[in-house]
Amino acid sequence: MHSKYNDLFDSLVKSYYDGNFDKTLSRIMVCHEISPQETFKIITSLCGVSIEFDNNYVYNIKKAITNYSVNKKLIEKLESCSINCKEDENGKHKCQLSCPFNAILYDKDNKTTYINYDSCVGCGLCIDSCKEGKILDKIDFLPIADLIKNNEVVIAAVAPAIIGQFGENVSLDQLRAALIKVGFKDMIEVAFAADMITIKEAVEFNRHVNGPDDLMITSCCCPMWVGMLKKVYNELVPDLSPSVSPMIGAGRIIKELNPEAKVVFIGPCIAKKAEAKEKDLAGDIDFVLTFEELDNIFKALDINPSTLEGIPTKEYASRGGRLYARTGGVSTAVYEAIEELYPEKAKLFKSVKAEGVKGCKEILNKALSKEVKANFIEGMGCIGGCVGGPKALISKEKGKLSVDNLALSSPIKIATHSSTLDNVLNIIGITSLKDFEDDNKTSIFHRKF
Repeated sequence: MHSKYNDLFDSLVKSYYDGNFDKTLSRIMVCHEISPQETFKIITSLCGVSIEFDNNYVYNIKKAITNYSVNKKLIEKLESCSINCKEDENGKHKCQLSCPFNAILYDKDNKTTYINYDSCVGCGLCIDSCKEGKILDKIDFLPIADLIKNNEVVIAAVAPAIIGQFGENVSLDQLRAALIKVGFKDMIEVAFAADMITIKEAVEFNRHVNGPDDLMITSCCCPMWVGMLKKVYNELVPDLSPSVSPMIGAGRIIKELNPEAKVVFIGPCIAKKAEAKEKDLAGDIDFVLTFEELDNIFKALDINPSTLEGIPTKEYASRGGRLYARTGGVSTAVYEAIEELYPEKAKLFKSVKAEGVKGCKEILNKALSKEVKANFIEGMGCIGGCVGGPKALISKEKGKLSVDNLALSSPIKIATHSSTLDNVLNIIGITSLKDFEDDNKTSIFHRKF
């Protein structure tokens, strides 16, 4: 969401909870700045739906919220773009320069830029680049609020990077209390699913790397990283681990334990919204919110996590799973699991880490030319990893410090040491670590690229 629309979003959220949404919607529409059609497009984007404007708009938008369906176009561009932003020496506009995948093109006839959805991976970097707020992303909270109002089981699955985002001393227990106050039934750490993926990645390393020239590229975490591989570096896909991200793993596990549950992932990344909508992953995660959006929701509902008494839970996520939030965390966690499961293979393990779009492209180019002096490549599209995500609320340096402090204080050090993990794996039919080598038993963590 562009910062320009924060107040508008707050008004919509508050009115939906207070029961005067119709009146608020009509007031906003009457006060439109440019045209009712464009104002309505902004409102529908903030409400997470896609419908055309007509005179029955109040009824239509409420119906669309209740009958929420997945939007194919996550990021949209308004037509009233003035194209008055500065160009670089090559004639490109700011939104074009922000796009790592060259998915924003210029239409000479209409004198405006537009999005080529075949190339777009939904990273959302273009949204903040447009100071006029002419590029929008869908915000799915009102459909979530509708489910909450109807007493559905809605679970918040929070990214490991969440610690420290809502206050230096705000604990996970306080965040859990805040989310339950919003109306979520509970909060779980996605770090717990990261622990399971860690074990699977250790198994994949054992399979992939058997000699000095072998290579494994981890598919963990970052949809921008995976998007680069699929769209630009397709030759390297055979070296890509066939694993889902921790976000997808969390959604699948929760739904396996409770098929009625709706799962909302909360993180610092717009690209996760696109990942959740990919064809082979559709339905694993029902909605995605960013930290920035959650912050606006807390403010609209007068919820301050730092003032709440925390709702404690048993420790179940490991140090390694929590470290996924920052650059190098995946490599650390996977190495520790390999060391435990395949001590001889651990002697071969040599990782290299890339962060930021430029760094990721550089390492993948080296991999193509076989210049990488490593056999495990970790890539994060944002500098610093997820703590440096575009919708983080604090600096990547503060985010890393908070993540490291939480991870180091974790009673469970390695993924394989969690009794809760053992119990959950037993429920889904994985009764031993050896079972992770059986693709049929671990299909819940698989993805085909």
